[in-house]
Amino acid sequence: MITASIVKELRDKTNAPMMDCKKVLTETNGDIEASIKLLRERGIMKSSKMADRAANEGVITARVNAEANSGLLLELNCETDFVSKNESFQAFVGDIADALALSTAADLDAALAHRHGEQSLDDTIKAKVGEVGENLQFRKYVRYDAAPGGVVASYIHLGGKVGVLIEVGTTQPASAGTESFKELIKDLTLHIAACAPKGLSREDIPQSVVDNELDIFRTRLIAEGKPANIIENILKGQIGKFFAESCFLEQGFVKDSDVKISALLEAKGKELGDTLTVTRFVRFGLGE
Repeated sequence: MITASIVKELRDKTNAPMMDCKKVLTETNGDIEASIKLLRERGIMKSSKMADRAANEGVITARVNAEANSGLLLELNCETDFVSKNESFQAFVGDIADALALSTAADLDAALAHRHGEQSLDDTIKAKVGEVGENLQFRKYVRYDAAPGGVVASYIHLGGKVGVLIEVGTTQPASAGTESFKELIKDLTLHIAACAPKGLSREDIPQSVVDNELDIFRTRLIAEGKPANIIENILKGQIGKFFAESCFLEQGFVKDSDVKISALLEAKGKELGDTLTVTRFVRFGLGE
């Protein structure tokens, strides 16, 4: 009888998928060494040898349901651009996205543990390593389930090298069905992809990041010989400019830099007779 403990022992030694471990143990009547030999012969142990190789290529993809109230964004990495452009690899990433779209996996750990056929997605990806001959990493995963009245949308740029997921809140359900709202959502995701804001508002920028910027500005001003009594006033202006460049709501719209995103949302809300709010967003850049 092949017990769970012996399957785990083989998996720990080889990093091979659970189902493959169970299969070879059955074939060898539970002989660990013989099972390791079989796994090596079949190329299934390649994943453990490749685990430390850099995986900075790959594909970013998204799924949003028909009701536009739930969506996900994920990044699966490989080592080379050659593999990332392969139709089989792209179909594999799509299959993972489709499976997760039907799941309730809320974070990366839950996504990796999600059952995909007879094994977890984690084991499915490890098994794929032996097939493609490269290290694969399921690096990023985000899922948004919108609050009542919220709309989720996505955008994939440069053939899967940049991806955006956004949630926009409304107070009038009818707004989401208008062409004007749909155009706004598209523009917002394009802006995020192009301008890579660091946060939604000032509150989203970690204080450590702000302090680091202030230190850089202060050092530069001292080196320029600015008087100590005016440095702090200059710093206020420079950190304000930093926030304007970094915070989504304060950034100039990519299609019209004279219009802030906050003003764009307010204007579109008035046009629709609604109050529109960007609740959250995420941007993935391949390998970042």
